[in-house]
Amino acid sequence: MEGLERPKYCGTNPIPFRGPRWLLSSTPLRSSSGEHPLRHPLKVWRDPSDRMSALRVATLAGLFAPLAIAIYDSDAIRFDARPITNLIYRAGDWALIFLLVTLAVRPLSRIMRYSQLLDVRRMIGVGAFAYAAAHFTLYVVDLKFDWREIASEIVHRNRLTLSFVALLSLAALAATSTNGMVRRLGGKNWQRLHQAIYAIALLVLIHYFLRFKLIESMPTFATGLFGWLIGYRLLIWWRKTRNELPTWVLLALSVIIGTLTFIAEAIALGIEANVSPLRVLQSAFEFDFDMIRPGWLVLCAGLIVAALDFVCARFAKAHGAARWVEPPLAAGKRMS
Repeated sequence: MEGLERPKYCGTNPIPFRGPRWLLSSTPLRSSSGEHPLRHPLKVWRDPSDRMSALRVATLAGLFAPLAIAIYDSDAIRFDARPITNLIYRAGDWALIFLLVTLAVRPLSRIMRYSQLLDVRRMIGVGAFAYAAAHFTLYVVDLKFDWREIASEIVHRNRLTLSFVALLSLAALAATSTNGMVRRLGGKNWQRLHQAIYAIALLVLIHYFLRFKLIESMPTFATGLFGWLIGYRLLIWWRKTRNELPTWVLLALSVIIGTLTFIAEAIALGIEANVSPLRVLQSAFEFDFDMIRPGWLVLCAGLIVAALDFVCARFAKAHGAARWVEPPLAAGKRMS
């Protein structure tokens, strides 16, 4: 890490990585005196080498997009039967979306052979926490800051208990998301702590399911995507590889997770409606474009990712580019 180049490994052959060293390290660059970081911590639109980052600017725009949408829909929100509830649900939905996007950054960086994506992962994670905090704050406002009732609701309602635990855990991850905290905790300890994001995402998904009285397609679809992301990490861990997975493995994973989504939804709907899950599965092949089943959406998303991997792999091969591998600090058997 002393120079601007660092060996990057492709199989057994070392290939020099010519690029800014911050792509391979969690430690920020320092000035020539070695005392101060080159980038001011509030200048989040600049990369750790203090240069304007188009990727960071685009990420910030994406994080603020839900606010712009809410402002655009202000008239509809204002005339809603319960405007505050509308905002509560919007903030919660975006918190879950950004949480899943955070989990998707590493797989996409490998599949696209574009390691720079890792530079915005923490930004998106902090954004997920910000929307989760807004979700809870709006809930507190809705209860008119009656802290006794709020505490009673959190203790006695399972859905709120799970969400509150998830919020506190997200707060801990957000508070330790800076480079300074990475140095204080140490790379491995920091990684172990931030692996809690998988448990947090599971709690949030359960909370999302319990929000609806009936089995709905959106939480089922979100759970299917989460299952794909976890399945991808399990395959990386099981194969003990730093290289990207073959396209056929991504195809197989997409088919398996899509099938499991169909089965899980059929069982849940069968129990709810007191009918045979097989009848529910049969109805999955009755296509209705007004109501596409979550299993098809999960399968479609997986196939798009597999196609993206196929194109990126051919592009990298045609241009003689080295295969992207994880930085040594992030490699090994961990599932991040």
